[in-house]
Amino acid sequence: MVAVPIELVVDPSLSMQLLAWILAGAALGSVSGLVPGLHANNFALLLAGFAVAVPGPPLSVGCAMLAAGVVHTFLNAVPAMALGVPDAEMAVTALPGHRMVLEGRGPEAIRLSAVGSILAVLAAVPLAIPVTYAVTAVYPTIRANLPLVLAAVVVALIASERSWRGRAGGTLSFALAAALGALTLDLSPDAPLEAGGMLAPLFAGLFGAPVLIDAIFGGGIPRQDDDRIALPRWLVAATAVAGTLAGAVVGYIPGISAAIAAVAVLVLVPGGSGDRGYIVATSGVDTANTIFALFALVAIGQPRTGVMVAFEHANAPLELPVLILAVVVAGAVGFVLVIVVGDAYLELVGRTAYWKISGAVLGLLLVLSYLFTGVPGIAVFVVATAVGLVPVRLRARRVHLMGVLIGPLMFGV
Repeated sequence: MVAVPIELVVDPSLSMQLLAWILAGAALGSVSGLVPGLHANNFALLLAGFAVAVPGPPLSVGCAMLAAGVVHTFLNAVPAMALGVPDAEMAVTALPGHRMVLEGRGPEAIRLSAVGSILAVLAAVPLAIPVTYAVTAVYPTIRANLPLVLAAVVVALIASERSWRGRAGGTLSFALAAALGALTLDLSPDAPLEAGGMLAPLFAGLFGAPVLIDAIFGGGIPRQDDDRIALPRWLVAATAVAGTLAGAVVGYIPGISAAIAAVAVLVLVPGGSGDRGYIVATSGVDTANTIFALFALVAIGQPRTGVMVAFEHANAPLELPVLILAVVVAGAVGFVLVIVVGDAYLELVGRTAYWKISGAVLGLLLVLSYLFTGVPGIAVFVVATAVGLVPVRLRARRVHLMGVLIGPLMFGV
């Protein structure tokens, strides 16, 4: 038998063009990730709005959008730790990240987030096809029984609290957030930007503003120590891989965020990784969700994230080899950026009076609420802030506030 040589033909100009688009998307995702209060869905809707107007091949535009979404999941951890304004997917990370920053371990927290995200990229790519196949096989059953699945998740979250006071606080927080979501999520007020939706003022109020209000009376960011990761490597890797698998679930079950999935991950992963494990798991879920959403679009033809909606608006072809390459390149860029920018971010915030920063960011959240949802959004932001103050006062975790999404889905509101 005569061996037949295989020649891979690569067009250098096309490769450079794709790389330029990927890097442009990564730059856009880094900016969006660092803006406190800019929710990923609003960012994706902005992308979708100008996708059709961007001059360029649809595949290149699609690569840029996918890269923006991936890098956003790396960088959005930085304001969640330094300022306390998380993206919805980072709702759990905010408090553990804050604790580590207050202990002088901010650089370590940033590296834990970066490692969790990059390991999710490396694990999700080879696992995407078998995991997507398995999830799509059971998806019709899950979808048919979604209220029961979500109810079980809620009961498990409340039961995971360590005290009866925490369980009562979690129940009350969930009920208030669910009622708020039922009353506001379907509102479509006129707004200056056509990238609206009530998620921006809801999550800014529920998860961001309460932390900022408390921080006004705090002592700011203390001196930060070295950046060594204290967790054993095997535990970091196990938590990140578990978070990656949970990212597939997040991508298919509505209402389940990375925050909720991280709680489940830490129950399954041994070792008592605590705050550090929360950060690794949530970052892994958040980034993996972006990747699995691409395969979900291929498998079931439905865009499961805002970024995938923008991808469809661009009429980008589903050329998986090229798109996977874009994900890997974007992951490498995001990994470097989150460490470099994160350290500088913490240093800058640490040199500034924290009450000034908190006041300025609260003002920015009000502005974003108005831009995305008009005057009604400001009212929703204020009410959401009041609800967001409840769990911490009652010694419960903030993750119960995800009832703002789960409640309406459970009861079909």
